[in-house]
Amino acid sequence: MALKATIHKANIQLADMDRNVYTDISVTIARHPSENDERMMIRVLALVLGWPQDTSEGTLEFAKDMWEPDEPALWHKNFSDEILHWVEVGQPDDKRLMKASGRARQVSLWAFQSSTPIWWEGIASKLTRAQNLTVWQVPTEQSQALATLARRSMALQFTVQDGTAWVNDGEQTIEVTPVKLN
Repeated sequence: MALKATIHKANIQLADMDRNVYTDISVTIARHPSENDERMMIRVLALVLGWPQDTSEGTLEFAKDMWEPDEPALWHKNFSDEILHWVEVGQPDDKRLMKASGRARQVSLWAFQSSTPIWWEGIASKLTRAQNLTVWQVPTEQSQALATLARRSMALQFTVQDGTAWVNDGEQTIEVTPVKLN
């Protein structure tokens, strides 16, 4: 018998002063049996920091990346099913990123593992043609701290200013400052 996803729910209040995005987001997160709290919370961070300023063409949504190999961790499709934003999490290979670059207007990658600098050094030169790719690294200490906020039911406040996100769950605040690699 196959293991089923664990369902998490998050109510998020976003105040992104860098991009002038102020909104409430309610999401249901299907967590794959092999996914840990850290990766799941990086997906939540990517959702919040990639939330579109203009939602007239839809919003960023969780996709089935761990179930379906042809889907990203998150994506923003417009109502014509065109992929506006493709979001990967982790350290995918260059072929996957180049394919995504050809399918979507914008591609973002959120890496959080301690081995990211080594991985990036080996892959960066292969991605020079991907003009629509942005790569972010969340420092390992920060991604691990973010994982401590993971609950089956979450109420999170994200405040973003000057490239730093403060994430509060009502008991503790975690500071996350992603580093842009590309």
